[in-house]
Amino acid sequence: MPATLAADPPKVAAPPGGSFLIRDSSPSAVLTPEDFSEIQHQIRATTRRFMDEEVNPQIPALERQDQGLMRALIRQSGELGLLGVLVPEHYDGLELDITTQMLVCECIGTYASFSTTYGGHAGIGTMPIVFFGTEQQKEKYLPRLVAGEILGAYCLSEPHAGSDSLASRTCAELTPDGRHYVLNGQKMWISNGGWADLYTVFAKVDGERFTAFLVERAWEGVKPGAEEHKMGLRGSSTTALYLDDVRVPVENVLGEVGRGHVIAFNVLNMGRLELAAACVGGAKDLLGESARYAMQRRAFGQPIGHFGAIRQKLGDMAMETFAGEALTYRTAGMIDARLEGLSWEDPGAPRKALKAIEEYAIECSIAKVYLSEALDHVADEAVQIHGGYGYHQDYVVERGYRDSRINRIFEGTNEINRMLTAGMLFKRAAQGRLDLMGVPDASRPRAAHALADGPKTVYQEHRDRVGRAKRATLAVARLARRRLGSGLERNQEVTGALADMMMEAYAAESALLRAGRVEEAGAGVVVGDILTGLLHHTMTRLRTLGGHVIGACCTGADLDSGHKAFESLLAIRPIDMPAIRDRVAARVLEAGRFAF
Repeated sequence: MPATLAADPPKVAAPPGGSFLIRDSSPSAVLTPEDFSEIQHQIRATTRRFMDEEVNPQIPALERQDQGLMRALIRQSGELGLLGVLVPEHYDGLELDITTQMLVCECIGTYASFSTTYGGHAGIGTMPIVFFGTEQQKEKYLPRLVAGEILGAYCLSEPHAGSDSLASRTCAELTPDGRHYVLNGQKMWISNGGWADLYTVFAKVDGERFTAFLVERAWEGVKPGAEEHKMGLRGSSTTALYLDDVRVPVENVLGEVGRGHVIAFNVLNMGRLELAAACVGGAKDLLGESARYAMQRRAFGQPIGHFGAIRQKLGDMAMETFAGEALTYRTAGMIDARLEGLSWEDPGAPRKALKAIEEYAIECSIAKVYLSEALDHVADEAVQIHGGYGYHQDYVVERGYRDSRINRIFEGTNEINRMLTAGMLFKRAAQGRLDLMGVPDASRPRAAHALADGPKTVYQEHRDRVGRAKRATLAVARLARRRLGSGLERNQEVTGALADMMMEAYAAESALLRAGRVEEAGAGVVVGDILTGLLHHTMTRLRTLGGHVIGACCTGADLDSGHKAFESLLAIRPIDMPAIRDRVAARVLEAGRFAF
């Protein structure tokens, strides 16, 4: 667990979403894991204790889809308040902040099947009602959802409409008396589908107007399908949902008729950040399992944790986890800063909350992609460290490997999120919300105190490198927009490379700011090696990604000059990466867990 900083918590800034490419940020203006409040530490401890004492001992039974046990555990988490972290107190929730919700998701993320059940209920199964429900809907459903008395589910995907959710074929027709909508259709891949009591179902009114409905399982014509046989998440329920002439009272329309896309897309922004936090928890858990095994398993007369090839893996796993944790809580902190002073007594509170979350849609997509892919890498290396035992079901890492794979598909595929990341950046520039053509802060002269003589801190040593990474990313983005114009959106390989460059820059800066925040407070947390290794990886990867974009946009002399200027921004000297990884791994092995 990170140390709590001795200094006062930062006054977190809330710059425009996506502006990290063109603005510098200060370590004292971001939230880091070292800044959590006392109540946040308490809730995290409560959640960890619940997972360690109540959930994890039951995993073998849960993996056999013991519905009764899962529902009992969900109810128990409700008794602890974990189902209503973001729900207003008026409806029996805790009415806390986004960061606290992320902490709960991180702790629960150590067992993916419970995390999926929890997220399908407390996240996308409950929050649409918080944000879009009428007072009658909130009074009727929220207290029961918060208590775990009823289980929620979110029904968007269809057999022919996965990533393209607006291609939905489920239809809703208003009855002649105007009192009901009759729903017909099929939903697919519904988390909690076989267990839920309340479904948020998306359908097209008159075949055109995309709309959300609150549908109760007990109503005639509502029928969950058989449980899907999945690669992972075997302890969770995933089914189709069949709707056969289901009569839904008009008062169960969620939001406005024809505005279902607003609900779908805004709820997914939160879901992506929650998934990122769960992946942080999963990565920490698998890293700990790997470190402990590496010191227990002996080969050639010594623990395999003494071997460089194993330490290399542990070092890389820890670096990725550090950066992922930093960017997740940085994003949560900015959303919370936008929500400061929000009162749920204000009738406009839901709209204001959604606007704050939407502001950081770019960062939420980045967090989802970065952490889902980081967890996949950590899970893969965890199996490799365990060798043949990692392929055996008696070991946690075997389940972790299978469970991790779905995260790159959940909450919008990573391909879709990459398109959204770059697309939203250019859209906001066109709207005047981001000045991509202006001079970025990262290219301006540094403040005098940063240029003073004397030994430099880790933060000061690496700040220039992060600035160059951001300028290089911005330069390539401008080039692609200028050369490809409206065709950029259709060139998905270029758009994906740009999104990856943005993701690398955001992760690197988030890790840098966390290191600076730790140094400012004088806390004894060693992050220099992690930061050095991360930034070396970042610069190397940006050179490859930027080269793809420049090659797709330029030819001849323009290609040569453009590439030369780009390479000059990312010039790096070789470093002793084996020694850096070794020192990072040594700390993990000594602690037997992620210890930064």
